[in-house]
Amino acid sequence: MTGLMHIATKKAVCSSIIVILVIVISGFIAETEPQSKQEEKFTSELLELKDYFKIPGLAVSIDKEGKNVYRRFFGVSDMENGTNLDSTNLFPIASITKVFSGVLVMKLVEQKKLSLDAPVDEILQKPIFGDSILVKHILSHTSQGRVGEKFYYSSRFGFLTNIIERATGKSFSEVMDEEILMPLQLKNTFLLKDSTQTKKLAKPYIVENGIESGFIDYGYSSSAGIVSNLEDLRIFNNALDNNLIINEKSKMLMFRAYNSLPYGYGVFNQQFQNLNMIWAYGQYDCYSGLLLKVPSENLTLTILANNNLPSDSARLINGDVTSSLFAISFIKNYLLGLTEMPLFEKSDAISETTSNEDFFRRKLLGQALAESYMARFDQKKLKSSIRLLNYVFSKYPDYLQYSDLNLLHNLTFLKDVIFHMELDAFNDFDIYIERIAQKLLEEAPNNPYVHAYLGTFYSRKGHIAKARKHFEDIVNSKNFSENWYTHEAEQWLKENE
Repeated sequence: MTGLMHIATKKAVCSSIIVILVIVISGFIAETEPQSKQEEKFTSELLELKDYFKIPGLAVSIDKEGKNVYRRFFGVSDMENGTNLDSTNLFPIASITKVFSGVLVMKLVEQKKLSLDAPVDEILQKPIFGDSILVKHILSHTSQGRVGEKFYYSSRFGFLTNIIERATGKSFSEVMDEEILMPLQLKNTFLLKDSTQTKKLAKPYIVENGIESGFIDYGYSSSAGIVSNLEDLRIFNNALDNNLIINEKSKMLMFRAYNSLPYGYGVFNQQFQNLNMIWAYGQYDCYSGLLLKVPSENLTLTILANNNLPSDSARLINGDVTSSLFAISFIKNYLLGLTEMPLFEKSDAISETTSNEDFFRRKLLGQALAESYMARFDQKKLKSSIRLLNYVFSKYPDYLQYSDLNLLHNLTFLKDVIFHMELDAFNDFDIYIERIAQKLLEEAPNNPYVHAYLGTFYSRKGHIAKARKHFEDIVNSKNFSENWYTHEAEQWLKENE
């Protein structure tokens, strides 16, 4: 690969033989050598995505076989002062913290201080869950519903904070420092406690009525709270690859999909077109991040941003990284060689493809999902999402074969936006909503997300009995921790007694 990226410098060196000019453009450094086609395309698409999601500052890095082959800093760290984003800026990485916590747990297992098969209640010495829920169930997000059988991203992951402390007799922060941060000399990585640590942070932003100043989430646990940057995350990633923190056996166990579900121990695991992708995402209200590894290619993508739209719009919580347009661009250009395929479809026409129909469909659905989310800020996006969905359903009529929770979310979210904007009722996709939901409930009868979507769907149509059934299922399902869907179901049932 040509065109290795260089860290920002302001020095120009001239001689009679060679003239090298380093130019600072929009917060990143122009190449002194020609970029490859994939780099050019990826960069142009990142700029599209930055503009689309109204991201003030975006830091992106790609590592290949332990070496950095792409690093760019787009935009600003501080809009008010017009300060360009650069390598000195740090970001709260939110749930990417879970990867660090997963490594800590595997390290303690190696040290025989902890067992993945130990009951959580026994470790915490409190009757919280019952003996059936083990450390491995918390670590793999399989502790809810029928234990070990289904993946539901859960706040219960935070119990690993106390589990780690019980196993070591030390505070979580001490263990993190001693086992990971200090050995790897991660000088720009720390647990965010309070406002005294924010000097180097890229400022937080939120999209409401345009781009507005946001806020920082303080506090930390095994679930979230680490601050870092591209370089430290590169060091951490290389240490994982080279078994410098945990051994190969522990790493493979951590990365392996638990019971063929989309999550391992602290990381997502996903198969896509003969590629195994290991990934994690971060999402606060005003920050987001993505760490995507493709072990077979020795390739890792890292993205950090100072608003949350890259993660929030893609519903990464459901376990499909191909719903992220950032991941789609990376996969398209660096793994599948589809540089000629546009990332975004234009409003007046949809491009046709004769190769890799599965990827093309996923790309269209990724844009449709993003458009439905962004329709909250721009009503024109409603028409775009609807147009893309109609095209997909027409071109690929076997929708029950590829439908998933993200597609159901897309269809119901469109109705949410239309409802809250008080626009005319929109019923075009109602049959798709009901059939997709039925399929998903056949696979997981207690899926609270599906019940929440259907409950709201039927309630707004005036089908109170049908709505009640779905909201009652959420409230009455055993072994689920409270979440937004629990509160909404309880509120609806109270209002419709």
